[in-house]
Amino acid sequence: MTNTDSQSEVTHKQPRHIAIIMDGNNRWARGRGLSGGAGHRAGAEIARDVVHGCADRGIAYLTLFAFSSENWFRPDKEVKGLMALFLSVLKRYEIKQMHERNIRLQFIGKRDDFSPRLQKNMREVEELTRHNTGLVVTVAADYGGRWDIAQACQAVSRQVQSGHINVEDITPELLQNFVSMGDVPEPDLCIRTGGERRISNFLLWQFAYTELYFTDCYWPQFDETELQQAIDDFSRRKRRFGRESGSDEQEKIT
Repeated sequence: MTNTDSQSEVTHKQPRHIAIIMDGNNRWARGRGLSGGAGHRAGAEIARDVVHGCADRGIAYLTLFAFSSENWFRPDKEVKGLMALFLSVLKRYEIKQMHERNIRLQFIGKRDDFSPRLQKNMREVEELTRHNTGLVVTVAADYGGRWDIAQACQAVSRQVQSGHINVEDITPELLQNFVSMGDVPEPDLCIRTGGERRISNFLLWQFAYTELYFTDCYWPQFDETELQQAIDDFSRRKRRFGRESGSDEQEKIT
C-alpha cells in the first residue's frame, strides 16, 4: 500500500496501523512504592495484552516505542534493567504464543549498541515469525525519528554518489523507501499514555497525517477498555489530509 493510497482513505472505522508511546511506567511504580523495574515489568505485561487485543480486533499493524535513542541517558541501573527485561521478554513463552497466532515481530532502530546476545535474540524472533501473515508488530528499540530521517538521507546520498540516482530524482516518495517501515502503511493512530502531550522524537517522518490520542492513564494501567476508547475516539474523527472540509473524498469509509 503506497503513501498515496493511504491518503485517499479519508475516514476510517478502525485504524489499520496503531503506534503507541508506552509512557508512565516509572510514575506508576513510584505511586505504589515500587521500584522502577517493577513498573517496567508491569508495562511489558500490558504490551503483551495489547498485542493480543489488536490481533483480536483485526488491526493489521502495531508499532511500539520500547526504547528511544535518548533512553541511553537514563540512570545506568535503569538501562541495565531495561536491557535484561528486553532479553527476558524475547525468550518467553509468549513469543511462541504470538508465533502460533500468526503474528509477525520485527524491530526498527540502530541495534549496534545492544549486546551481541540481545541482537542475536532479536534476529531469531524476526526469523521465527518472518513468514507469518497476521498482525505485524514492530518494536522500536534504540530508535529516534531524527536518526531515522538522517539514515534515510545517508542511504539516498550513497545512491547519488554511486550514480544510481540523480539529485533531481530525490522526492518524498523516494525517501519513503529508505525510512523505517517504508513498506507498510503509515500509522493512522498514535496513542500516548502517561499524560504528556508530545511525540518525543517517535516516527517523525511517518506521523505526517497520523491522528494523535493522549491519555493520562499510565502504561501499566492501559487495559482493554482504554484501548477500545482510543479506537472509538479515532473512529469519530474525519481525516482530511489537507483537503477542504466537505469534499466528497472525506466521506469515504474503509
